Amino acid sequence: MTAQSHTIRTPDREGVLRAAEKIAAILPPTPLLPLEIDGRTIWCKAESLQPIGAFKIRGAWHRLSDLSEAERAGGVVAFSSGNHAQGIAWSARRLGMTATIVMPADAPQAKVDATRALGANVVTYDRMTESREAISVKLADEHGAILVPSFDDPWVVEGQGSAAIEAADQLEAMTGKRPTRMVICCGGGGLASGCALALPDTQITVVEPEGWGDFGESLRQGHIVPVGPNPPPTRCDALQTLRIAPLTFDILHGRGAIGVAVTETEVAAAMRLAMTSLGLVLEPGGAVALAAVLAGKAQVDDSTVITLSGRNVDLPTYAAMIGA
Repeated sequence: MTAQSHTIRTPDREGVLRAAEKIAAILPPTPLLPLEIDGRTIWCKAESLQPIGAFKIRGAWHRLSDLSEAERAGGVVAFSSGNHAQGIAWSARRLGMTATIVMPADAPQAKVDATRALGANVVTYDRMTESREAISVKLADEHGAILVPSFDDPWVVEGQGSAAIEAADQLEAMTGKRPTRMVICCGGGGLASGCALALPDTQITVVEPEGWGDFGESLRQGHIVPVGPNPPPTRCDALQTLRIAPLTFDILHGRGAIGVAVTETEVAAAMRLAMTSLGLVLEPGGAVALAAVLAGKAQVDDSTVITLSGRNVDLPTYAAMIGA
C-alpha cells in the first residue's frame, strides 16, 4: 500500500467514541486537575502524563490499531517534531510494526532520543527549506508503508478527541457539569478538531504562539491562511505548523471556534505555574492554553477545561523558560 492509498473518510463523533473505548482498554485516564485562577476554578487535562509525555499517543494508537495485518507488515512513516513521532513509535512497537519518522533537524534532542529509544528510525530535514510531507511520501512509497500525518488524518483527529470524552466524564463525575468551554494548545488542530467532534456543545478556543497564529487567523478570515514569510523563532516547537489542513480547519470553522496567540513570556509564566501549583513539567507548546488563560486572552468559566498537552522539553530550554 502506498502513502496515498489509505482510505479517505470523514472523522465523526462515533469514531471519537470508538477511539475512546480503544484507548481506555490500554491506557489509564490522565488526571483532570483543578486550578484556581483569580478566584475561579478551571480544569486542567494533564496529557503531559501520558506514557510518551503527550496526547499524541491517542491518535497514533487509534490509527495504527485499525490497520490490517497486511498493512502493518509494510510499516509506518510519519513526520513530527517529536510528540507525534513518539506516539507513532510507541504504537508501532506495541503492534510489532517498523516505524520511520521524519523529524526537523532542530527538534529538541530529548524528543529525538526518545523516539529512537522506542525503536523508530529517524530521518532529519530542514523545516525551513525542505518539505517534510514530500520526504515522507517518498519514503512511504519506497517501502510500501502507511503514511500517518500528525493532524491531517481522520483516525488521528478522532483519537485525539478521546481526550475530551475522558475530560467530560471526569468533570461530570466531580462537579455534575459537562465542559462549557475548552482552551486547547494548537499547531495543526488535530487535538482541537477532535475535541470539537467529541463535545459539539462546547465552545472551543485554540491557542498558538505569536507569529505562528495561522489557525486563529484562518478562523477569523474564514479560509486557510498560511504562516507568513520569515516567522519568528519560538520555543513552542510542537506548534510550528506552516499551513493547516482543510480537514481540521473545516471542523473548527464549522463549530465557530476562535483563536488567540500568546507570547513566550506568557508561556514561561504558565510553565512556572504548572510546576509550582500542579507539580507538572510542561514543554512550551504544551503550556500555551494555560498561558492564554493566565494572560486573560481566553474566556473561561467554572466548567472550562484546558489542555496541558505535553512535557517533552530539553532541560536547558526548560530551565531557561522557568527561570525567565
